[in-house]
Amino acid sequence: MAKTPPAPAPNDAPSEGTVLNGTPTGKGRATPSRAEQEAARKRPLVPDTKEAKARARSDLAAQREKARLGMAAGDDKYLPVRDKGPQRRFVRDFVDGGFHLGEAVMPAMVLVIVATFVPFAPVQYYSFIALWIFILFVIGDMIITSIRVKRAAREKFGERTEKGLGWYGAMRTIQMRFMRLPKPKVKRGGRPV
Repeated sequence: MAKTPPAPAPNDAPSEGTVLNGTPTGKGRATPSRAEQEAARKRPLVPDTKEAKARARSDLAAQREKARLGMAAGDDKYLPVRDKGPQRRFVRDFVDGGFHLGEAVMPAMVLVIVATFVPFAPVQYYSFIALWIFILFVIGDMIITSIRVKRAAREKFGERTEKGLGWYGAMRTIQMRFMRLPKPKVKRGGRPV
């Protein structure tokens, strides 16, 4: 007959790692050092997986696309501070309602560049002269547009108009119509609301 081991007394705690009734007691491994514990705690709050990065990238792209479409549509929520407000919207519509010489500056410069490749010196010389004369007309158009914008804004909004409306309108005149942001809402010849 086999002898069974005596049961431990209630105040006799088994030492760590000993086997009691076939099951190990304790945690079964050595206590980690303080350095190991600190190293285990140092981990990123969000796991840095490829899927998380791809998801974050696609979310950011969706937000940017939504903001781009909102800005193109003229939604005040997505516009930069420079373009916000009813007075700026009025100036945009005022400028977009007409034709301005500044819209043709870029095509004119391209033509001058092409003309410089012509091996005939007078063509090169007169193309530059014509470009400078055209730029003077564009500057005159910008000044006239600035004065007209300020006057129209004063008539519509009274004396409490924002500063810089004339400059804002003049800078919009030198952008080609299809490249303007926010996109034009008034057709050529139309009047601002």
